[in-house]
Amino acid sequence: MLRIHDRPLPTSIAAKLREYQNAVDEFPTFAGRVEEAKRKFSATNKSTNPVFKVVRQTLDEMCRGARRCMYCEDSVADEIEHFKPKDFYPSQAFAWGNYLYACGPCNVGKNNKFPLISERSGLIIYLRRRPGEEPFEPDPGDAVLPDPRKDDPLEYLQLDLIDTFYFQPLDPNSLSIRHLRACETIETLCLNSRDYLCRARAEAFHSYSARLDQYIQWRKAGVAQETLERLRDSLRRMGHPTVWAEMKRQRHRLPQLRRLFEEAPEALEW
Repeated sequence: MLRIHDRPLPTSIAAKLREYQNAVDEFPTFAGRVEEAKRKFSATNKSTNPVFKVVRQTLDEMCRGARRCMYCEDSVADEIEHFKPKDFYPSQAFAWGNYLYACGPCNVGKNNKFPLISERSGLIIYLRRRPGEEPFEPDPGDAVLPDPRKDDPLEYLQLDLIDTFYFQPLDPNSLSIRHLRACETIETLCLNSRDYLCRARAEAFHSYSARLDQYIQWRKAGVAQETLERLRDSLRRMGHPTVWAEMKRQRHRLPQLRRLFEEAPEALEW
């Protein structure tokens, strides 16, 4: 997971989302706002709706790679995911800043599971609405999961590039908030329990290394600059960009990466 570079919506589209949200906010009860948020989002989030066509196009442009999921970076992003779930935050149902583009497995895995640090108690509350349960308004508090549109997940997570290609907490102190946020992110999004994700990260690591080495060899051989730039651009479009970010961050720990980046220091800016 990486920080997502935000993009604004066209003024007319943003105004239409506010119109949808105002219709939700008019309901006098919290339960009524929740049910209307779910109904209205389902009714408007259609490929035939020009508003959500633009919303999806803009989210697509914000994705890293070729429309890859903003959480796992592996599968095609095809679902608009509410970072703050509609079941608990109906006031955010049509908030542009609350939208992420996700794949089905990540969206289903997160669903309405939303750990929160309560302002009142300082304890973690695991928000979850079970089937048939009456909607309830959550305590005020801060999200435990990092929001890729506002936070840099790599301030909490690191990737094992040596063996497992699992995500791990960056902070080893198991009592720290940063450690907790990392653990909850890994568990909620099933980032390590889906074996295919770990295999894909390992393959990406070897592909990134091979392309960077190829770039170095071609440059030494005097290959045309235009060809080198095409190779560089193809590397920047590869999947699992978190692997590339971690290769740069961890280059001093791994001899093979140290050599590659010492020979091509410009790659640190890619």
